[in-house]
Amino acid sequence: MEKEMKFKTSINCGGCVAKVTPLLNNKEEIKEWSVDTDNPDKILTVVANGATQDEVMETVKKAGFKIEPVN
Repeated sequence: MEKEMKFKTSINCGGCVAKVTPLLNNKEEIKEWSVDTDNPDKILTVVANGATQDEVMETVKKAGFKIEPVN
């Protein structure tokens, strides 16, 4: 079942998005994702089928960015 998750991140520019893109795209469970770099909290929205919040956070941290869930 697909679920949408939102995270506050430190992904703040096109270069940052480019850095995290291959990692998120390689996760089969992530169906789609986007980062609102215009939002002060740099909100990452992920639509996943089977990926957990922790898995998404671990993937973004591997790219060198801060991330925390938004409730």
